[in-house]
Amino acid sequence: MPDFDFEDAALAEIGRDALIAGVDEVGRGPWAGPVVAAAVILRREALPDGLNDSKALSKAKREGLFETINAAANVSLGMASVEEIDEFNILQASLLAMSRAVEGLAAAPHIALVDGNRAPKLTCPVRTIIKGDAKSLSIAAASIIAKVTRDRIMAELSIEHPNYGWERNAGYGTREHQEGLKLVGVCRHHRKSFAPIRQLMTQDSSLTT
Repeated sequence: MPDFDFEDAALAEIGRDALIAGVDEVGRGPWAGPVVAAAVILRREALPDGLNDSKALSKAKREGLFETINAAANVSLGMASVEEIDEFNILQASLLAMSRAVEGLAAAPHIALVDGNRAPKLTCPVRTIIKGDAKSLSIAAASIIAKVTRDRIMAELSIEHPNYGWERNAGYGTREHQEGLKLVGVCRHHRKSFAPIRQLMTQDSSLTT
């Protein structure tokens, strides 16, 4: 279970009143849709019960925690579009989304704890933590906000493009998504720099919507 060990270490170094943001992103692997990042500054006196890595939670639990975190913490979202993913590559787009999330916080953090091993460009110090969403409560909170937000975006996009099953697969390359691509081709929300999409477009340029 995640805890406050990394936060406490930062407070011991920087000062007990320092603001610490947890930062995580969701959506590097899907073939469609934006990459979404969240930054969260938790208040320990209003810590949601059951806070954990979003991947370890049921959809219903994530949805409930999403509302609680938004009500009790300083939360900000950042995104990078499909066009930016195709222009910069998915790694750089993910870092851009994280930077935007931190920049959007109502109060600037003194340090950011970032999931993974690559640091976005921020005005505050950054500490990267591999599998941080399973280790840091602040990052776990950010993972929930980012995951629920992106899932909702993909569900909305599936209304306009119902053949891919995005409301179920969130844009990942599942069999259902692949069958939809064979049926109706590539749409404007697909990441055209990703090899499976690029290959499909090369094989049949008529399958582009």
